[in-house]
Amino acid sequence: MKDFDYIIVGGGCAGLSLAYELQIHNKLENKTLAIIEPRNEYKKDRTWSFWKVIPHNFDDCIEKDWKNFSINISSNTNFLECSEYPYQSINSGKFYKKVNQKLRENENIKFYKNINGVNIQNSFIFNSVPPQIKYDEKKLWQHFCGVEIETKNNIFDDTIINLMDFDCEQKNSVHFFYTLPYSKNKALIETTWISEMSKDEKDYEMQLKNYIENNLNIKNYNIVYKEVGAIPLFYPSNSNKSNRIDIGTAGGMTRLSTGYTFLNIQEHSKYLRENIDNIHRLKKFEISKKYQFLDKIFLEVLKKNSKKMPSIFFKMFKCSPKTVIKFLSNKSNYFEDLAIILKMPKWIFIKALFRK
Repeated sequence: MKDFDYIIVGGGCAGLSLAYELQIHNKLENKTLAIIEPRNEYKKDRTWSFWKVIPHNFDDCIEKDWKNFSINISSNTNFLECSEYPYQSINSGKFYKKVNQKLRENENIKFYKNINGVNIQNSFIFNSVPPQIKYDEKKLWQHFCGVEIETKNNIFDDTIINLMDFDCEQKNSVHFFYTLPYSKNKALIETTWISEMSKDEKDYEMQLKNYIENNLNIKNYNIVYKEVGAIPLFYPSNSNKSNRIDIGTAGGMTRLSTGYTFLNIQEHSKYLRENIDNIHRLKKFEISKKYQFLDKIFLEVLKKNSKKMPSIFFKMFKCSPKTVIKFLSNKSNYFEDLAIILKMPKWIFIKALFRK
């Protein structure tokens, strides 16, 4: 088995983001890196979307960005605009191609299908693979299915996204649809649930068909791409080891109240790159304790008051769009946090606080 200075377990978004960050800043000139990834080929398999509140390395992988968005419940629609923090969507196929082309420039970087080909005893490991979790555990997930469709005619307004459409069946959970128009005749449409992983909620294809044909009134379309995923809205239980740091979702980089992960991964990668020479003594990087505390309360409210959540989300976006975006992206100050809190129904949040 071959020795390496560093091993990245999992060559997905987190693993490749870290490898790319190390490579472009010349941290691997005199170091060796093994990336453990079982897939046979890299192709588009995910769409990563977020509010651009900080710079990142992948502007050239953006499928599209938007400055306008809407959120609606059955009785009302709120149209919002924020030029300062556009909403961006990254094409994972472009991301994989860009990163892998860069990594191939360095002969010190090798890919392996499994970890059996490398010696882990003398290496520092960056692990992006969460522990195995059964979907039937009584915990909350953000689970979703999306299809990218093309229409013959120009149907979509590609200057605005529908961030949350709650005008749909809820089934005692939290359910909304999400539409990203890439052009006037192409859009990604997703059905998204925040719930336990109930089989009753996973008839995704029927949900999407009904929404596209009945809500959006689109009858003639082709599905050109499909993605399915599930994001745990709880922190993994990986154990600490002296020669290992967990990254990505495994490292707690998912914001529990939103599922947003991509920019947190980029910040974590930068932090690790800046401190790579002192990696064995590095303080843990994590989402602020403030947001961890607020997210626990929010998810407790969600579990106990699912029928009220469409209204609660709608009220949240009655704040300044900039304030809400910063809050959802871990960049708000305490005055902005307070503005969000004051929009919330007080009593159910107070009860949730005391249950924690």
